[in-house]
Amino acid sequence: MTVKPKDIIHEPTPHLACAADDASIEVLSHGTLLDGRLRYRQFRKGYRTGLEPVLMAASVPARPGQRILEGGCGAGAGLMCLAWRVADIACVGVERDTRTAALAQTNFNDNGFDRLHALCATLPDLPAIAEFPLQGGGFDHAFANPPWHRTDASASPNPRRDIARRVGANDMLNVWVRSLGRQVRHHGTLTLALPAASLDAAIASMRAHGIGSIRLIPFWPKAGRPARIVLVQGRVGGRGDAALLPGMTLHRADGHFTPEADAILRDGAPLDAG
Repeated sequence: MTVKPKDIIHEPTPHLACAADDASIEVLSHGTLLDGRLRYRQFRKGYRTGLEPVLMAASVPARPGQRILEGGCGAGAGLMCLAWRVADIACVGVERDTRTAALAQTNFNDNGFDRLHALCATLPDLPAIAEFPLQGGGFDHAFANPPWHRTDASASPNPRRDIARRVGANDMLNVWVRSLGRQVRHHGTLTLALPAASLDAAIASMRAHGIGSIRLIPFWPKAGRPARIVLVQGRVGGRGDAALLPGMTLHRADGHFTPEADAILRDGAPLDAG
């Protein structure tokens, strides 16, 4: 589920941005995350940040000094929320859209996160950079909100949004699990935010690539509604059984966030995945 950005991002007046390599002008929204603690810019058209990156960031069990990889980082909301919560971590965000990757790096720089880096790349092809060994488990944790629309689904009229949501013909979810999982050290975690309909495929893919001790955290839009977002977190080399954790209701009957959701989305609180 993707909520309207205004639910978690405060956005004042939009601004215009001109790409350096193109004469076209795109509108940026200048807003904040975590109740004003982080400045955040994103494209007004195309993929818009929802709850998923913030929820994932809250669930990653990172510790100071560790290295984190995000696949499909967008404009960098998830990594910034994680870096705000956990000091002294080094992070790489991989984003296939050139302009979005550049915007993520700008967001990192504007907020003083000098150990956060955005790379323009397409999974499974990850370029090597000196500070981050991208082969052989160079990261302690990885997380992603993979594309989940099938290739035969209706296309979004906005190319950037379509890229962000579409699953490729060659089982892109499996590609993401394999390529991200291989970058994580033994007993490090891989966390995915997925629609409930993708759970079977995600669990099967994780197990096929040696990722076990899987934890499922459902999020209900309101009490009594079916869960639409589910976090799936597994450990590389984990041998434990899968577990369904209590989960969280996101909104009260009046549409406002529940206190538990508010603590994460506005205050940057951690989410215990067990």
